[in-house]
Amino acid sequence: MIDSHAHLNDEAFIDNLDEVLLDARKSGIKTIICPGWDIESSIKAIKIAEREDDIYASIGIHPENVKDAKDEDLLKIEELSSNKKVVAIGEIGLDYHYGKDTIELQKEYLLKQLALSTKKNLPVIIHLREATEDFLNIIKEYTEKNGKHEKIGVMHCYSGSTETMKILLDLGFYISFGGPVTFKNAKTVKETALLCPLDRLLIETDSPYLAPHPLRGTVNTPKNVSLVLKEIAKIKGIDEKIIEENVEKNLYFLFNIKGE
Repeated sequence: MIDSHAHLNDEAFIDNLDEVLLDARKSGIKTIICPGWDIESSIKAIKIAEREDDIYASIGIHPENVKDAKDEDLLKIEELSSNKKVVAIGEIGLDYHYGKDTIELQKEYLLKQLALSTKKNLPVIIHLREATEDFLNIIKEYTEKNGKHEKIGVMHCYSGSTETMKILLDLGFYISFGGPVTFKNAKTVKETALLCPLDRLLIETDSPYLAPHPLRGTVNTPKNVSLVLKEIAKIKGIDEKIIEENVEKNLYFLFNIKGE
């Protein structure tokens, strides 16, 4: 199995990261992507990835962190992107739930980091919350100017509609599902998981957040990605092994990682 999005650089794992990774490997996790959300966490993601053969880093400025970012931070992200263990730019995107006062700044940082991803030929990891229309307008205009890319990136912990998913798939995005797909009342997420093509599907935990059912409310860890995989297999009505094989292949292709 793989976990395409786990914040191993979060303070929740500051005292037990080795134990968390041991549990993940025992449960069959072969590869983990560890995303940053600002300069400090991006550097920490790289340090973890450099220490662990099966972990890779993603770096970027999260929309909730743009208000504290500086121009030189983007230069630092570009510098860090040359590290051989960096496989993506992210977690970046738009979040209007808490960030209505930084909307224009969020758009600016999104565009600048999209440009960096193009320059460095790296996919993006997108966080999107309550800003779908603006994001689609930005990404459509961006791809019109720069051309479509078969590996533009992934929509992390997707919770949007099936209609929006179809647009994102057409733009070249992969769709990643996390713990919420296991929640009993998650009708929309289950519907999009059902309709998401196998060749664009990824799974994640978003550790330490969004623990899947029946572990809601606990600290999430990468080993719990198996519960996400089981639920998607159940929703699609196909064997878990088929899901596992496809998400591994998709992760290695999208992030240009040499799989087993």
